[in-house]
Amino acid sequence: MKVLLRIASVLAAACLSLAAGPMAQAAPKTELVATINSNVNFLYPGRGVAAEDYNFGMLVYNGLVGINEKLELVPELATSWSSDAAARVWTFKLRQGVKFSDGKPFVAADVTHTFALLADPALASRARSTAEMVDHIETPDDHTVKFVLKEPYGAWPNMLIERQLKIVPDGHSAEDLMKKPVGTGPFMLESYTPGDRLVVKKNPNYWEPGLPKLDKVTLRIMPEDAAKVAALSAGDVDILWNAPLESLKELKAIPNVVVDEAPTSTWDGFVMNNQVKPFNDVRVRRAFELAVDKKQLVQFALFGAGAPTHTPVPPNSPAFNKDISFTPDPDGARKLLAQAGYPKGFSITLNVPVGRPTRERAAVALQQMLKQIGVTVKLERVPYSRWGATIAGKSPFYMDGYLARPTLDTAIYPWYHSTGSWNNQMWHFKSERIDAVLDKARLETDPDKQNALYKTFQQYAVEDVPGVVMYTINFVTAYTSSLKGYHTHPYSWMDLRSAYFE
Repeated sequence: MKVLLRIASVLAAACLSLAAGPMAQAAPKTELVATINSNVNFLYPGRGVAAEDYNFGMLVYNGLVGINEKLELVPELATSWSSDAAARVWTFKLRQGVKFSDGKPFVAADVTHTFALLADPALASRARSTAEMVDHIETPDDHTVKFVLKEPYGAWPNMLIERQLKIVPDGHSAEDLMKKPVGTGPFMLESYTPGDRLVVKKNPNYWEPGLPKLDKVTLRIMPEDAAKVAALSAGDVDILWNAPLESLKELKAIPNVVVDEAPTSTWDGFVMNNQVKPFNDVRVRRAFELAVDKKQLVQFALFGAGAPTHTPVPPNSPAFNKDISFTPDPDGARKLLAQAGYPKGFSITLNVPVGRPTRERAAVALQQMLKQIGVTVKLERVPYSRWGATIAGKSPFYMDGYLARPTLDTAIYPWYHSTGSWNNQMWHFKSERIDAVLDKARLETDPDKQNALYKTFQQYAVEDVPGVVMYTINFVTAYTSSLKGYHTHPYSWMDLRSAYFE
């Protein structure tokens, strides 16, 4: 009898196990692991200089204005904004009921404090020039901020999506925030081990109802591309951020992995110093522009993950001039060189940064394209650790590239206007007609009229040719297919507020 009872007990337990097995489902995980390429250098967003810093800022802080994956401005800590007729006084209504991660209410004084920090020369913030556009800030009440600008500026709300312009609490210095970040964002810092990982956890005071959906995010610092691809394939990480373009084919072959590309206005190009022979002759610069097959460069340098462009205006912008051809003209280029006194071409050295693979590949292709017009190019590869000190702004002919900017004005004016900061460092270019159209565009508040001005600018740029912008580069992430609510962002940061696992 005892034996029979024991058998019955075992059978009953087995039946219960079988019944429960197919029905029981593991709860979706609530912790995400993503890769980043290097350390986060600055936990205070105003000091951010690299994409890793900006990713941390996106997780822990908010700006007054945000930008979504479609490059549309969206309210964040400001719910609305408007300007006077001259676009010099901008009034922002602040979101009520928001708290910082330490429980302190968000008010207008925090905005004033944020801009005061950014304007401090000792801080050396990349956003200092933006903060210095402000003459003063008025705060009529705790939930209203008025920016009184030194000069009218029609795109001021767009400027506030700048990566360093995250709002920090009044009473906290930059040094304090470097050690203990306090923001209004969806997450807050849990731990940071440089060289290994940075961990953030859910901010219990976050203001968007039901968000974030994740409890924790770990950013693993993984500089080696092969290691990142292997970790994603093995399921050790959920998001491979900034996927290497040369690995796209391999990533697309991994089961249950999504490869997601976002067009951006980040660009690569080559710099020609307009003050130095042979580039002081516009005919030589035009010849180089005509010799370049930008569509081929996209395939060779980017493996198709990008688009040819004429200037930093990206092809997906409503201001892009579609009437300008990308068809190369080697015969026209040779005629221009002959007119400039180089009927047999010439030889020149092109400096190329080591560790920037898109530019390295583009340089090899450019070498062959210029050979067709009689220009012999010697490639000189320079380690990126020495690039700023020895090449950038010094070499007469070199490859370079720049991240997307928040407005067309900030993407163009510094490079193409005769007074522009990057122009004066790089190609030392001056065109009175380009100066005039850019001055007019930065004051225009009507989007259609502004777009028309920028289309005119692009036509002038391919005729006056300060330097050659080759293409814009897609930003790519790869992630596990069980991750939902996440999309690759054109500004290269990870917006994980709505991300969850299925």
